[in-house]
Amino acid sequence: MPFVADVPPPALSEPIACSIMAAVKYELPVNIVLAVSGQEGGKPGQWVRNSNGTYDVGPMQFNTSYLRELSRYGITAEDVEQGGCYSYELAAWRIRGHVRNDRGDLWTRVANYHSRTPAINARYRQQVMRRAAWWADWLDERFATQQVAQGAVFSGVPSEVPAAAVETAPAVKAAVVKQPVTTQPAATSGYVPRGLVMGSR
Repeated sequence: MPFVADVPPPALSEPIACSIMAAVKYELPVNIVLAVSGQEGGKPGQWVRNSNGTYDVGPMQFNTSYLRELSRYGITAEDVEQGGCYSYELAAWRIRGHVRNDRGDLWTRVANYHSRTPAINARYRQQVMRRAAWWADWLDERFATQQVAQGAVFSGVPSEVPAAAVETAPAVKAAVVKQPVTTQPAATSGYVPRGLVMGSR
């Protein structure tokens, strides 16, 4: 019987369950969203002031400069500072936009979520790569996974407005089946994005 991921299982914390669901929804490698979530390390209600006058808000430390363009859809900083999966979905939507529209390798594009400033991006990039490798192993131990081809990550047309903008607490539904792990050879380039094998037995 498939597990429907609109209610996190008790064994998974909110950041992990929300990151997994957001990655599946926005067709991103799961370990990348988990890595960004862990690197950001925010908490509900948290506001961190940046030197440029913007703030990083909530669990995914979503930058208020991104919210300027989303304000026409009614998305506010107060929406992303809350607990729950909304901020993870919005962050995954933003990461997908960077991955599909920016220049550079995958990890530089992912690090653009944090900063486009080259030195800051490079430092964040290295940290996210290390975390993504750890999360790939974690996922392999718990779920049926598959290596995600880099071309698949870059392909597709990003949505103009995140689906999360339509409702305050959207339900994300994805069938996640726990099956034997599909082992993958370690990539020498550090490229280890993982997707979950979806569907039912």
